[in-house]
Amino acid sequence: MLMLTTTAIDVDEELLNRCLVLSVNESREQTEAIHALQRHKQTLEGLLMENEKGYLTELHQNAQRLLKPLKVVNPFASQLTFLSDKTRTRRDHMKYLTLIQSIALLHQYQREVKTVEHRGTVIEYIEVERSDIVLANKLAHEILGRTLDEMPPQTRKLLLLIQGWIKESGQPKTEYHFTRKQLRDAVQWGDTQLKIHLARLVELEYLMLHKRGLTFCYELLFDGDAQSDNAYLCGLINIPEASPETVKITEKDNYDSARSGGNEKRSASGRGAVGGRSDKAITTKASAGKGSVPSGRVNGKSTVPATHGKPIVP
Repeated sequence: MLMLTTTAIDVDEELLNRCLVLSVNESREQTEAIHALQRHKQTLEGLLMENEKGYLTELHQNAQRLLKPLKVVNPFASQLTFLSDKTRTRRDHMKYLTLIQSIALLHQYQREVKTVEHRGTVIEYIEVERSDIVLANKLAHEILGRTLDEMPPQTRKLLLLIQGWIKESGQPKTEYHFTRKQLRDAVQWGDTQLKIHLARLVELEYLMLHKRGLTFCYELLFDGDAQSDNAYLCGLINIPEASPETVKITEKDNYDSARSGGNEKRSASGRGAVGGRSDKAITTKASAGKGSVPSGRVNGKSTVPATHGKPIVP
């Protein structure tokens, strides 16, 4: 893994689409937390904590060595969605899919290891579950959402500070014009830093620049929600949680399929629906007398997915 740091606000686009962009939390609360930790390190407990860090690092490394190089299959891959308005998302889409696979691989000891034979080779693999996609979506909103954002995090923070400042004044934003000095006194930012991010907001048309003689004033054009500063990645499909009705249907179907003679004239069942637990799956009847010759066998069942059932992900 290669990690780069920079203080530049503008980074080459060809580099950005190959990286995940993370920013530093520059809030006052975070600074106070850092100060508290720095003071704690000077105590006896802090000395012991530093010694404990080496032990925990070795423990995590040993845990990683327990992971087996299993293949990961995503049965929901064809129904996932992703942002497609930019060509750079071709790379970011693979980051998202790899994130799902990584989460599933980390949970391999909680998953059933399945096998498939292909051309004389036995391949072991595990399958992605719905919970893996839910967690991947949360991480993608926070990481890929900021990576694909046209506005740097510090610039967005300034935008929200400006909107909050104008809202506290009680004046309509269309009538509230301010200078850089007034804003600098309000937000307590350095002049150089403020100049850079104000220029970016003007360029992106979040602010409008007015000239009064030799003085420049700014007007806020942005009319969004000042509290919506959380990163968000559009285009991801929402995976609903399991409902009690789904669990009840699952239990009923498993009971019916376990009755005497219940499976004598049935073909292989289709893939289980999303929402059920891994040990209980909703089964659907396959069309009798119709089917294609499978190219491989997975645990004694055909690898050809059923196409007549309902979509796995709504």
